Amino acid sequence: QVQLVESGGGLVQAGDSLRLSCAASGRTFSSSAMGWFRQAPGKEREFVAIRWSGGNTVYADSVKGRFTISRDNAKNTLYLQMNSLKPEDTAVYYCAAQRRTYDYTRYRDPDEYDYWGQGTQVTVSS
Repeated sequence: QVQLVESGGGLVQAGDSLRLSCAASGRTFSSSAMGWFRQAPGKEREFVAIRWSGGNTVYADSVKGRFTISRDNAKNTLYLQMNSLKPEDTAVYYCAAQRRTYDYTRYRDPDEYDYWGQGTQVTVSS
């Protein structure tokens, strides 16, 4: 049984930093693409960042330069370092993984991901 478990969310002030973790179990994801999405109240789930097994990364424009996605294959864990947080970053953050990448252009589409975590709340106060 594959599980993705996020942790590290919390309540912080604008300008602070947080690091989210996503621990995977039941399957190794070292050769799979893994990413982060977020969903604010009343909004659709939106892409945040992705990291392919080869090391390439892509970020949403809204987080570029502030967020960094990384992974530790030995620990089967994905991370999201979030710096200079803004109130508009407030959302539930989800970790997601693909079994295999069939279309490298569709990484922003949640339907392209096969596994999801339960989410972790990030709240940024002004």
